[in-house]
Amino acid sequence: MDNETETIRRILQDTGGTWAVVGLSANRSRAAYGVAEVLQRFGKRVVPVHPKAEPVHGEQGYASLADVPFPVDVVDVFVNSELAGGVADEAVAVGAKAVWFQLGVVDEEAYERTRAAGLEMIMDRCPAIEIPRLG
Repeated sequence: MDNETETIRRILQDTGGTWAVVGLSANRSRAAYGVAEVLQRFGKRVVPVHPKAEPVHGEQGYASLADVPFPVDVVDVFVNSELAGGVADEAVAVGAKAVWFQLGVVDEEAYERTRAAGLEMIMDRCPAIEIPRLG
């Protein structure tokens, strides 16, 4: 098993059950909406983080990671690459254990900062694709 595959397995199976999904809104046509459904079916608590702070999939939404009033294990990032580094820095600040940048979201400097802070991190992958691969 390669290192990235092992990191994916650890994040999905061992890192914890509370996932903040940054960019998740009630818009059913957005990828974040469907991925959040998959995460819930996999047993994760999905916390929507979006400026609208609207409830999604039965969970209260929050305008920012800093507004979430309980610990978050994984921060799943559905914003563009230009904004993703700031979200990764916020994930470190709130004490998350891992950061997951979705397909198409890449920031090598944010990856290095996040790993240096001791967090697990995956870039340019989708948990909804990776979950079935776990077996």
